[in-house]
Amino acid sequence: MAHSVANAWLLGGLAWLSGVAAQLLQSPLPAAAALAWGLGLAILLVGLGAVVLVSCAAAAPGRGRSGKGLLLAGVALAGWACTGLQATQRLAERLPHALEGRDLFVTGVVAELPQQGPQGLRFMFRPESAQLAGEQVTLPSRVMVGWYSGWHEDAALSAPQASLRAGQRWDFTLRLRRPHGNLNPHGHDLELTLFEQGVGAVGYVRDGPHAPRLQDASAGHPVAQLRQAVRDAIQRQVADPRAAGVLAALAIGDQSAIGREDWALYRDTGIAHLVSISGLHVTMFAWLAGLLVGLAWRFSHRACLWMPAPLGARWGGLLLATAYAVLAGWGLPAQRTVMMLALVTLLGSLGRRWPWPMVLVAAAVLVSLGDPWALLQPGFWLSFMAVGLLMASDAADTQRPADDSSLFRQLVATLGQGLRTQWTATLGLTPLSLLCFQQVSVVGLLANLVAIPVVTLLITPLALLGMLWAPLWGLGAWLVQLMGLFLGWLAGWPQAVWHVAVAPLWAQAGGLLAAVLIVLPWPWRLRLLALPLAVPLLLPPRPLPAPGTFELLALDVGQGTAVLVRTRAHLMLFDTGPQYTRDSDAGQRILLPLLRARGERRIDRLVLSHRDTDHVGGARALIEAMPVGEVLSSLDTDHPLLSIGPPTRRCVAGQRWEWDGVGFEVLQPNESAYGVAPSASIKLNIKPNALSCVIRVSGSGPGSGSVLLTGDIERPQELALVARLGGQLRSSVLLAPHHGSRTSSTLPLLEAVQPAAVLVQAGYRSRFGHPAAEVMARYHQLGLTVVETARCGAWSWQGEATLVSARCERQRRARHWHDQPEAQPKGPPR
Repeated sequence: MAHSVANAWLLGGLAWLSGVAAQLLQSPLPAAAALAWGLGLAILLVGLGAVVLVSCAAAAPGRGRSGKGLLLAGVALAGWACTGLQATQRLAERLPHALEGRDLFVTGVVAELPQQGPQGLRFMFRPESAQLAGEQVTLPSRVMVGWYSGWHEDAALSAPQASLRAGQRWDFTLRLRRPHGNLNPHGHDLELTLFEQGVGAVGYVRDGPHAPRLQDASAGHPVAQLRQAVRDAIQRQVADPRAAGVLAALAIGDQSAIGREDWALYRDTGIAHLVSISGLHVTMFAWLAGLLVGLAWRFSHRACLWMPAPLGARWGGLLLATAYAVLAGWGLPAQRTVMMLALVTLLGSLGRRWPWPMVLVAAAVLVSLGDPWALLQPGFWLSFMAVGLLMASDAADTQRPADDSSLFRQLVATLGQGLRTQWTATLGLTPLSLLCFQQVSVVGLLANLVAIPVVTLLITPLALLGMLWAPLWGLGAWLVQLMGLFLGWLAGWPQAVWHVAVAPLWAQAGGLLAAVLIVLPWPWRLRLLALPLAVPLLLPPRPLPAPGTFELLALDVGQGTAVLVRTRAHLMLFDTGPQYTRDSDAGQRILLPLLRARGERRIDRLVLSHRDTDHVGGARALIEAMPVGEVLSSLDTDHPLLSIGPPTRRCVAGQRWEWDGVGFEVLQPNESAYGVAPSASIKLNIKPNALSCVIRVSGSGPGSGSVLLTGDIERPQELALVARLGGQLRSSVLLAPHHGSRTSSTLPLLEAVQPAAVLVQAGYRSRFGHPAAEVMARYHQLGLTVVETARCGAWSWQGEATLVSARCERQRRARHWHDQPEAQPKGPPR
């Protein structure tokens, strides 16, 4: 009987999660009325199923099975409807289109710890009132705001910025927009992250017409104020900003305090989970806290009479872990972990021992009730997979010492159990890490063997105890520095990180099954089946263009250009997108993850059309991280990018080459366009746009198309191309010159090229007004299909003349949280 009840609860939980997953994969979101009807029908099905089970199960088993079917269908429908209703509510709180790009006078409270970067501050803001031109307007309850000091360089904070603290009430003039992020294959979905956090608008502080003004220094959010005070104290006490950042991350969950280089080091050595408040981090804290509470509990006779020491240790560990998670910002990973710990602790207190699959499913149901979008986050699956593997392998019961064992034997057994746990987690999670991130740290096992005890037992306690006695932070900083030296040595090993391409679904399923097989306590002849199952995940097949054809992928990089052209055996990258901040660019944020996910090992030719940072901003990150055969550019000879490695050539009209039956030809600029030594071109006021490399790519296979890549050429260069080449410019696709600015896309060029589609790479709500309204009107008058990456996301095309294979990433991956602009807006400049 108990077994059947457990199975029923397990099936019910899986049914709920199936309904939630079905809603997450659905687009568009059903109407609210349909969701309400669905919830009502779900309640009816559950009620009918319960009646059938209670009244008929004993007399008619067949009808009892029907009752179970009704119950499961009702639970699944309830999960679907509840998730949809939550999403509907969040979508209703998004900023209206009419308020985008307008100056709004807003009063509100800084709700969370501000994050400082090279450009200024970012913080979560809770508006209390807002006005547009003196009229009251309603804003979302949570707004992500930036308060910037400068662009592409470290800038000192102004006095008002430096005084911004969590919990303060401020008056700001804000310019907001709806949450809208870049959307690329295998890339991070920023809109999902913001949607999960309940952010209804993002924007920035403007200096006028109302200057920022502090109203109240302590208006609420006491936990956020405490976190602010702790971070300020750490920064005052610890001179090394890198060590201070790690201590702040461990004590209060301020992950923004860790710099880009340190994050890269921690990822490459597989210990990033230890310096962020992840599920594993909170779980280990709960274990350590429970151990200390249990030891203290045994010294109190009254406490032991009130509650057994093991039970008191469990509840004490849970309460302290919850307090720690709150102090660390109560992030979503911490919330999920606390829910799971609470469930396990409650079951233990009630004397129940559920099977491990049931515990996992119950915890997942609890998480999905408040945060259904967690099911789409890698951290959710990594946490649950880690716990599931440990439970399935029965690691907790292995090498458990008897109660009468000596302290030495208990210590040896505990260390052995820790090694086994680390081995199981590392080996079992490798396929999931490859699936989620397309990389795994080869040195991760060794790094974690050292870092886990150092971070968990030494650095984290010192980071927390430093709040009671600040000099302990100095000792913690010294340990952070030593650990950094050790990790740097590991990261310098050859092939320390292993990258693989994204595998097809069947290979991913095989890899996950291999992870389960390898850690289960089964005979080795069965475990060896994991090897052939894992091979397709480790060496996935790659679809490549046929000879004579090419694939084009225009990336969504915001205000900038980056286009991949892949032939059968070669890769050309035309421009590398913009530099977003001093320590962030399209190369490391978008291009490198994409290239690795596609299995690209080398860029055969990197074309840098001209020197503007929205075209070459990501070049350095790419050149330093990936082999590049040659750089072809119009850059000045003394440009820093030309001295960091690959062979370089100046692009000149008439250059031609052929790869795998695909022709490439440089059409612009002429040698005479350079005029003088390129290093003197700035003094002569030669616009870099005029020197943009223009390349035409054409396939040779049956039905093959062609593309004209134009950089930022303007009217004079366009007219010169038409006069010199005329109909030879004809191409299936035209990359809109200069992002569709009003100084480009002249009628003679469009008539000569006769494209079936024009591709516009520009930012959402471009501060330059790209693409210009008059240019868009010209495109439409000629009947051209216009593709805007701001509305389309990345655009892929298999190089055929008919464009039948062309796909927009935003439409291919459309989900209810993705913004779908009605038209590309043209707000005022930033």
